[in-house]
Amino acid sequence: MQGGAWLPIAFEVVLLVGALAVLLVAVVAGRDRRFWGPAAGLAFAGAALAGVLQWREVSTSGAGLFFTAQGVSFAKSPMVVMDGLSAFGAIVLGLVGFVGFLAAWDLVAKVGRRGPELVSLLLLSLAGLHMMMATPNLVVIFLGLETASISFYVVAGFLRRQKGSAESSFKYFLLGSLASALFLYGVALTFAATGSLTLYGGNSIRDFFSSTIVTQPGILLAGMALMLVGIAFKVSAAPFHQWAPDVYQGAPTGAVGFMAATVKIAGFAALARIFGAGLVSQVDTWTPIVAVLAAVSMVVGTVLALVQSDVKRMLAYSGVAHAGYILTAMTAGVAGVPAMWFYVSTYAFMVVGGFAVLSTVSGSDSSKVPLDDLKGLVKRSPEMGWLMTFVVLGMSGMPFFAGFVAKVFSFVTATAVPAPWPANDHGYLWLVVLGVVMSVVGLAFYFRIIGTMFSTPDDQAELQEAGLPVRFAVIVSAVITVAFGIVPWPLIEAVRDAFPI
Repeated sequence: MQGGAWLPIAFEVVLLVGALAVLLVAVVAGRDRRFWGPAAGLAFAGAALAGVLQWREVSTSGAGLFFTAQGVSFAKSPMVVMDGLSAFGAIVLGLVGFVGFLAAWDLVAKVGRRGPELVSLLLLSLAGLHMMMATPNLVVIFLGLETASISFYVVAGFLRRQKGSAESSFKYFLLGSLASALFLYGVALTFAATGSLTLYGGNSIRDFFSSTIVTQPGILLAGMALMLVGIAFKVSAAPFHQWAPDVYQGAPTGAVGFMAATVKIAGFAALARIFGAGLVSQVDTWTPIVAVLAAVSMVVGTVLALVQSDVKRMLAYSGVAHAGYILTAMTAGVAGVPAMWFYVSTYAFMVVGGFAVLSTVSGSDSSKVPLDDLKGLVKRSPEMGWLMTFVVLGMSGMPFFAGFVAKVFSFVTATAVPAPWPANDHGYLWLVVLGVVMSVVGLAFYFRIIGTMFSTPDDQAELQEAGLPVRFAVIVSAVITVAFGIVPWPLIEAVRDAFPI
């Protein structure tokens, strides 16, 4: 592979060209979604194909570093990296983004002439999210983070005439800006401590630790902590989760699945890149903190989900708990990356499918989705009711569903590597025990959703008919949830090669 090849940034190029094409076609041919919709669909599919090509290239030729300032060696200051982590992330982001786009198709119809702008924002956000996992430079990670965040701020408040949508956008913007500032401050402190903004190559952070013994790590520890806080906010890990329930509830239901799923994919991939690869020599320092975040997330997310009456808020707190289960895998350091990938890639489809069903039940432009809206869903719409049942069972971690395999993979990984605190050879066994307990407790609110769907429907209850794209999105999500629960080995073998360089 050559240092200036276009393949490493093909994912971003396809999405950016797609966003521009959507807007141009809407201006030239008309704002009817029949004209520009195919361009958007091709952009999402093309991005996933770019990920497949990257995966094939990495498998045959190996990983590589790309793009740098003029006159500077690629090995000294790379801006882009193409390896197993970025290539697999491109595939997952492309597929989840495409399914999420289909799930939001009814919302696109409801916003009418503003549809092209909405879809362009989704395309731009996906490009920014992939850049977070495809660069070894901390500043470029921040730029990718902000590109996605700004797009999602607008998407959350896209229905500006709805009070809930505007409120969620404002809260997301304020708290998201704070998290981004903390992450950037952490980058600055890390640069002050190591003299580098690059994770790999000559004069990099990893190179610094290989040749330097840090006797006064105060600035470094502060930088690591602030970067971890910034990422924890994006993946809605407790106690940095306060934004998630309000944003999930207020944002348009048709777009929440896309937002929630893709952010988690990129956030955990960035965590693996920065801490699992760049700061691998400091693993004994940061893994105990990640273990505490995982424990707090599992407990807070599960307990607060039990007392919710709105399904969107319930799934938001469920996402907090799932962030804890994924962080459990990362307590093993870089060895936890395969378990992280299996969990986050299957969970992302469950999230998209779950919110797609909710958009059918309460409307794609709705803010609140009371639990009573699901009453009798299996009888009112057997297809949506049963598909939602499969998705919820997957989230709950029941056997023969992908969520069960993901949790087992995560728990086994957490106990496979010796833990630095408390020092032992059994890993974070206490965290695994807590995770098992919280998984059992969490069954209460998951079965509460299922029980409501199987109850007797109200006579006055009406159900909006889902469009074909939304139905397809839900079917794909449910099939993946079941398929990788019964036959998980193909995905397990794939993620074992999805390591950072």
